[in-house]
Amino acid sequence: MNKRNFIKTTLSGFVAAAALGGAAMAQEVTLRLHQFLPPPAPVPAQILKPWGENVKEASGGRIEIQHFDAMSLGGRPPELMDQARDGVVDLAMTVVGYTPGRFPRTEVFELPFMMTDPVATAKAYWEMVETDWQSNEYADVKVLGAWVHGPGLIHTQDGVTSLDDMKGLTLRGPTRIINDLLSELGAEPVGMPLPAIPEAISKGVVKGTVIPWEVTTAIRLSELVGNHTEFSGDEALYTAAIVLVMNKAKYEALPDDLRAILDAESGAKLSAFATQVMWDMDAPAREIAVNAGNSIATLDEAEVARWKDAAQPVIERWIADMDAKGIDGAALIDQARSLIQKHGG
Repeated sequence: MNKRNFIKTTLSGFVAAAALGGAAMAQEVTLRLHQFLPPPAPVPAQILKPWGENVKEASGGRIEIQHFDAMSLGGRPPELMDQARDGVVDLAMTVVGYTPGRFPRTEVFELPFMMTDPVATAKAYWEMVETDWQSNEYADVKVLGAWVHGPGLIHTQDGVTSLDDMKGLTLRGPTRIINDLLSELGAEPVGMPLPAIPEAISKGVVKGTVIPWEVTTAIRLSELVGNHTEFSGDEALYTAAIVLVMNKAKYEALPDDLRAILDAESGAKLSAFATQVMWDMDAPAREIAVNAGNSIATLDEAEVARWKDAAQPVIERWIADMDAKGIDGAALIDQARSLIQKHGG
């Protein structure tokens, strides 16, 4: 080999090595996201997957999020938080209350008639996570999003038009606080995750359920029950707290630039977006029930006042429970309400 060819070959080797080094520096990351809803449901289809595409685009394709819907990686919905904590999956979306009593502070947003505006409530929830709860309530994971759904309603086979109709009614409830509320209102709550609702109603285990309009389409609820109960006024009967969490070690192992991109596409931005999508989807889901000929009762303000009075012991018990845990429950309620108002609720 002559001198010129030697130099050319050597330089080519340096260029190739530099290119490989650059590829190694531009690390690519694949994250597996596990959740319990079927693929067509609004949360995976219109929130999580668009969010994943935004993250991919913002990272120049270096972050790839793989979606595993309907518990396709195994386990049950209450196990999702631990799957993310333990690194079985990288990301998990779940209802916080599927693990009763484990995230007590978060329950403040599920208290009866606490929520006014869903987006304002989500912003308040995220602010609490960011400023406080990430270091205690959610210390075992990294929270990427914290939001709530639209107003929770009652959907039954026989109809609920007054508080008296709740007596002895078997209803599915999603969380500890909401089940306590149903019990205080006279019903017989049966706790279960959302995917179990159709079979429970079909087999007569329950006579109905509480969920927002938006998710009724995912389980074709309007075909299973013919009656729906709404509440007049600004305050919702209830809402449920939802989180998107990431394995903490996986998050901390990300290169600084990718972590910054993930943070920018998550947090307050994702939380407000997710709630708005869920809230927006209430109307078309309600229209399906209307077109099916189902009955929709709206309780007037005087009747709603009866429900508020009946629900007060739930709040008092929660405050006492928090106090026993060394948490100032009354102060937490005041803070949550103040933050909801601050964000426009």
